[in-house]
Amino acid sequence: MKGGSMIIVLKPNVTPEQKDHIIQKIIIGGLAPHIMQGVERVVIAVIGDDRKLPKESLASLPGVEEVIRILSPYKLVSREFQKEDTVVDVNGIKIGDKKIVVMAGPCSVETREGTLSIAQEVQVAGAVILRGGAFKPRTSPYSFQGLGEEGLEYLSEARAKTGLIVITEMMDPRDMPLMLKYTDIIQIGARNMQNFRLLSEVGKCRKPVMLKRGLSATIQEFLLSAEYIFAAGNHQVILCERGIRTFETATRNTLDLSAVCVIKQLSHLPVIVDPSHAVGKAEFVPALARAAVAVGADGVMIEVHSNPAEAYCDGEQALLPVQFKELMVSLRKIATAVGREM
Repeated sequence: MKGGSMIIVLKPNVTPEQKDHIIQKIIIGGLAPHIMQGVERVVIAVIGDDRKLPKESLASLPGVEEVIRILSPYKLVSREFQKEDTVVDVNGIKIGDKKIVVMAGPCSVETREGTLSIAQEVQVAGAVILRGGAFKPRTSPYSFQGLGEEGLEYLSEARAKTGLIVITEMMDPRDMPLMLKYTDIIQIGARNMQNFRLLSEVGKCRKPVMLKRGLSATIQEFLLSAEYIFAAGNHQVILCERGIRTFETATRNTLDLSAVCVIKQLSHLPVIVDPSHAVGKAEFVPALARAAVAVGADGVMIEVHSNPAEAYCDGEQALLPVQFKELMVSLRKIATAVGREM
């Protein structure tokens, strides 16, 4: 975007007429206004080539308190645009608030009975969100690719029986009708972090979106991908750190816990950590989950399976239900220690 972007901070006593006039001025100038209701102020992000509409002409409008240039390449997801943390409310479950959320379930939805059983186990242990893949992005074309709509139906039934809300991965814009019908949170996987058409499509819907960090993505690239969703109109975005590819081969990926701290400084979006995909080995998952809570993550995503040895995919990183229950006990203690709740 040539010329950068700006934030217009409105006066506390701005009138509706003044606010409408400011918005119309931005639109007529060929720019896009994004309105954010803050705790104390209303701010408007002006996105586009701001040379068409000089800063001075906006600063002089009635109702405008201040005009500030946004310096970061990502505009709407930056702390410059919004100082307060974003809290994504999904049917009463608040992600990014004081309470840490736990997402748990199988890597992929396999059978109706298995899905219902795992859902009940993780719900009793304290999880509030059921994870499970109905569409699976696999490196090999011969690996299990997911049950599709049948899997989504199993997740929906599990939600009805347990009260858990559902998160599942979307891989293709053509699956949007199914996502809108069955899921509560749309997950965009690491391999699709820079699938910009897909990001724009989920940006047009009003379902919350959890965006996973790409395998080799920098934090700036990660936040710019989130910007695609925001810029398309969907401000219910959750970020997920799931490990990055490095030279190290002892674990599946390298979990970048420093990313939680850095993102919290640069962005107002909530951050979830997925230690299961990061480490790839069940024995290391509990320690990394505890570390994630300690460094300030807003939640964790844990793979749980009743019989990991028979799992269709990623069984080596799944916890047994009894192990997940034990993990939840320790997570509660750490949450309390860092001033959070579970």
